[in-house]
Amino acid sequence: MKQIILLSDTHHTLDERFFSHFETADEIWHAGDIGDLSVTDKLKTFAPIRAVWGNIDNKTIRTEFKGNLYFKCEQVNVMMTHIGGYPGRYDKKVLSIIEQAKPELFISGHSHILKVMYDKKYEVLHMNPGAI
Repeated sequence: MKQIILLSDTHHTLDERFFSHFETADEIWHAGDIGDLSVTDKLKTFAPIRAVWGNIDNKTIRTEFKGNLYFKCEQVNVMMTHIGGYPGRYDKKVLSIIEQAKPELFISGHSHILKVMYDKKYEVLHMNPGAI
């Protein structure tokens, strides 16, 4: 089983207190508001990363990363975006994508509030890592 670090909303900085955890990760996933490519460059020194851009991210970051990611990890269909809402309060565009793509895991950032919820209606686990 892969060990994945999930984070979001770093806003230009990484707290060195987390580095020991990054060292044990198989992958690092960043749900947007990276702030500066130096953040993702540093994360790449620990493990491969998957990331999406957020609303504060500049053109350089938006060129490097997509706004939405769809991928499979250990047989789980994953969707990641920055502004997505959560079960019962999804962003309208995101809800349409969830209905069509049917991810089993939906990851978003933006709110700075740690949240993990299962949506029975769409059969998807939603995770927001909060701001790290």
